[in-house]
Amino acid sequence: MTQHNRPDSLGARRAGAAGSPDYPGKDLGFPEAGRGAVAGMARRVGALFIDWLLCTLVVSLAIRPPAADVGFWTLVLFAAQDYIFTALTGLTIGKQLLRIRVARLDGRTVGLGWGLVRTLLLLTVVPPLILDKDLRGLHDRAANTVVVRF
Repeated sequence: MTQHNRPDSLGARRAGAAGSPDYPGKDLGFPEAGRGAVAGMARRVGALFIDWLLCTLVVSLAIRPPAADVGFWTLVLFAAQDYIFTALTGLTIGKQLLRIRVARLDGRTVGLGWGLVRTLLLLTVVPPLILDKDLRGLHDRAANTVVVRF
């Protein structure tokens, strides 16, 4: 059996749609790679980290609360920026830097209502950790969204 005929070879994975394995977003109609593909967890966690770090810097330098309150105010600012930016544009600063965005499955803007649902579930920490095969956490499923590359 040649390398390209083995079921676990790269050649077999790149075969036609009938022979290719599932990938995140396949059933939703998204491409396997490149622009419009479902974003991987490394980019998503990286964007979250960047957003949190920026919020911490703003709180520490602009608000200057007592040290014991920095975490609380960082959470408040993070929640506000995530909600507003995601609802209106699908982007946060971290997502923009890592070239990912939140998109509704129907192509519309996330919107204020679904943005609020998504952000509140994101803040509870557990829903984003429960992923389906399309790398959508419970917060994405509730808001009918997916995080894609752009």
